[in-house]
Amino acid sequence: MKIEETKIYLDNKEIELYSKEGFKILSELWVKVGWDQKHLYGFSWLGRPIIQLPDDMIRYQEVIWDLKPDIIVETGIAHGGSLIFSSSLLKLIGNKNSKVIGVDIDIRKHNLDAILSHPLSDRIKMIEGSSIDTNIFKEVEKNIKNSDKVIVVLDSCHDYAHVIKELELYSKIVTIGSYIVCTDGIQKDVIDSPRAIKEYSDANTWSKNNPYQAILDFVKNNQNFIISEPEFPFNEGYIDFRITHWPSAYIKRIK
Repeated sequence: MKIEETKIYLDNKEIELYSKEGFKILSELWVKVGWDQKHLYGFSWLGRPIIQLPDDMIRYQEVIWDLKPDIIVETGIAHGGSLIFSSSLLKLIGNKNSKVIGVDIDIRKHNLDAILSHPLSDRIKMIEGSSIDTNIFKEVEKNIKNSDKVIVVLDSCHDYAHVIKELELYSKIVTIGSYIVCTDGIQKDVIDSPRAIKEYSDANTWSKNNPYQAILDFVKNNQNFIISEPEFPFNEGYIDFRITHWPSAYIKRIK
């Protein structure tokens, strides 16, 4: 790809720089280089590192505000920023019985202490163990009532085998009309980045070994779910697609 004045040249095709297509090409390149440079590691939410692209979190909160769930289940805790983010949204929605359930195979003590001491910790329950351990999943289920509206966010191990198992398990608790949000499908697009090659010994497998492929296969084999891009609730601009680390992430339960 090269850019000359107001033109982008890509695969022998001339594209207007100042166009929706031009913006999409530049955005995809920006996201890929940003992943390599760990751009998403520079953000926090109410004092806790969140390690997510801000565009993804803003779109996610639009979905939460629209759904107004009782329970948000998140696999993958890290520093706890996403738990705090979800807890803050539930507090704003105002359901006193709503809560966030976080699952992680290793909740480090300094993160645990910081999350538990946070002003929004009263809506958070954490469970330590593998998200695909059936006993851990049963522990999650114990915290959910039949009447609860549930959304699930998958953000733990991103290997295909792990994600497909998560999808099979956690799809059982997602309510009709709600979503499994399966993050970080961008893994398929960064296989050749310097960071992937340097830091991940299995990067050469990522063309198929990634969350995006798990999403496609899960939906193909499960008629209760579809990939359904949430509508933008407000848009006075020209762009009608997400700038994202989470391609095809929103898996909606329809029956």
